[in-house]
Amino acid sequence: MKGLKVVVIGGGSSYTPEIVEGFIKRFKELPLKELYLVDIKEGEKKLNIVGALAKRMFEKAGLDTKVILTLNRREALKDANFVVTQFRVGGLEARAKDERFPLKYDVLGQETTGPGGMAKAFRTIPVILDICKDIKELCKDAWLINFTNPSGLVTEAVLKYTDIKCIGLCNVPIHMTMDVAKMLDIPYKDIFIEFVGLNHLVWGKKVWNKDINVTKEVIEKLQDGESLTMKNISDLKWDKDLLNGLNMIPCPYHRYYYMTDTMVKEEKEDANGKGTRAEQVKAIEKRLFDLYDCEELKEKPKELEKRGGAYYSDAAVSLISSIYNNKKEIHVVNTRNYGTIKGIPDDSVIETNCIVDSRGATPLNLKGELPTEILGLIQKVKSYEVLAAKAAVAGDKSKALMALVNHPLVPSVNIAKKLLEDLLTINKKYLPQFNEQ
Repeated sequence: MKGLKVVVIGGGSSYTPEIVEGFIKRFKELPLKELYLVDIKEGEKKLNIVGALAKRMFEKAGLDTKVILTLNRREALKDANFVVTQFRVGGLEARAKDERFPLKYDVLGQETTGPGGMAKAFRTIPVILDICKDIKELCKDAWLINFTNPSGLVTEAVLKYTDIKCIGLCNVPIHMTMDVAKMLDIPYKDIFIEFVGLNHLVWGKKVWNKDINVTKEVIEKLQDGESLTMKNISDLKWDKDLLNGLNMIPCPYHRYYYMTDTMVKEEKEDANGKGTRAEQVKAIEKRLFDLYDCEELKEKPKELEKRGGAYYSDAAVSLISSIYNNKKEIHVVNTRNYGTIKGIPDDSVIETNCIVDSRGATPLNLKGELPTEILGLIQKVKSYEVLAAKAAVAGDKSKALMALVNHPLVPSVNIAKKLLEDLLTINKKYLPQFNEQ
């Protein structure tokens, strides 16, 4: 079996030690020969720090994987087998603005959904489409594994506007499965959750402990105050009546839709106090890179879990292995709907359990129509995503406005117009597609 070449775009990210650890753990099934870590000039210092740690990690593991650090994306992509995208256009400074500008209209500020998520998508989609052009020219058979947020929306743009082989990835489903296993005191391998929805809008329809349906038990645990959240989301407890009505497991990001008033209030308090999540992450990242820069460190530090990227390596590298080794394993990924969710377009991207092999991801057709309780919200957010992707690609302000109007977190056309004006003004240097009009 010949050695693999993997390219990570956004290689200077604090998440990189996660994926390096994943490749080390799975080296026997994934003989990684070359790992290219790619970044831009502004990220060169972080790239050098993270790259040096990656080299020490492989060396400690006794592996001869070659780690190459470069600012030359095209050079890195030539003949690659897999390309992983985990970049952030504009850095944490841009994210902080995404989180702040909607708050003056009492609208939620968040990096992956609502106006903030759309701003991030608008900055990101032109860049990833440019990467796709390079992939088509330099490594046309490579798989693109997209971890860049908003993952579902970015993956939607890639699959609709290019012919690149792409699967979107998020660590929320694996995080939820870990949390459920912990709350039930059951081994992780014995838990199976039927996931269906969109990225950061996914529900666990049923939870299985081997062949036993334990959904009711999980709901009761959540009603009693058990935790099911992420490092970047407040651990607000779920309303008992809501859980009874859903009869499903909400993902942590559902708090933005089901507890909007409380979340906006908390975000405004944080913005006026300890800072937005991005501003808090800046301090976390500084400590992480201080650790990474220590020559004695030769493994992923536990502190990285505070960054919100827990289980990323398990999600990303096991997915790559399933493709590379034609494993036909079940993974929860972002891919085309193909009729899995009735009521949204077949070519739209959803997040669900899929069989993954050398052909890519094939959704499992989980039996039954989606309940009315969740279908409407899925349709609403998917309408936003479809319109936002069109707007990002074409620089279409009309489509951008309608995307915001369709988003359930935006209360009116009047507010949507103000949000769009602010979004385009704040991000002007990153949005040439809109500036050309």
